[in-house]
Amino acid sequence: MVSCAVYQLMFSIIKLLLLVAICIAYLSMVLFTHGSLFDNQDMLILLHGGGELFISRYVTVAVLIGFTVAFFIHAQQSEATSRLDFLWKLQAHEEKEEIEHLQAYNRKLIANILPEHVAAHFLSVDKAPDELYHEECESVCIMFASIPNFSEFYVELESNNEGVECLRLLNEIIADFDELLEEEHFKWIEKIKSTGATYMAAAGLTKSARDLKNFSHVTAMADYALRLREQLEYVNEHSFNNFKIRI
Repeated sequence: MVSCAVYQLMFSIIKLLLLVAICIAYLSMVLFTHGSLFDNQDMLILLHGGGELFISRYVTVAVLIGFTVAFFIHAQQSEATSRLDFLWKLQAHEEKEEIEHLQAYNRKLIANILPEHVAAHFLSVDKAPDELYHEECESVCIMFASIPNFSEFYVELESNNEGVECLRLLNEIIADFDELLEEEHFKWIEKIKSTGATYMAAAGLTKSARDLKNFSHVTAMADYALRLREQLEYVNEHSFNNFKIRI
């Protein structure tokens, strides 16, 4: 029975079946097959004080049943502890994955707002909490492209879902502007942000995005501005609008 109770990873119901089987086997011997041994008065236990105690079959039955119940309770407690420990480890693993996912999302969000080397500066653990960041650039070209008559188009009516459809069209226009930046010719340009119907981009912010000899980043920005105008004309043609662009 003791050796059965030692195994922590055994299910409590299996332990119960084994303990009951062992208990029944011993009880059958005590009560039936070898019951005469317990009626023999020569079978004594010598106590420490010199006294004597007869081993009664009923005491043996009580001990066997007591061991069975005690070991089964111990098995249930061990199993409950193991399950709880497993659930805690599983919860800790899920929380760790969630934190890592959140950190990756935050890094991606910061990378969308700031240049990569600036984001790495602010994410660094070596900098002081109140340390500001500054960088001097020799040749930078900045572009603001806005749709001045978008406010006339934006109307909050029930037919356009309280203006949501208007914002959806603006989002598609900005997404088209972003897609143009994936072309190889516009590798010098980096989107800074979009505020309302205004789109801001810059070229020459980093060493890899500036050409101080031929000023290719400046000509790329000029070409990009022309492409934005062409793209907006394409949008007007397919959405039956008359958006203007100011760059």
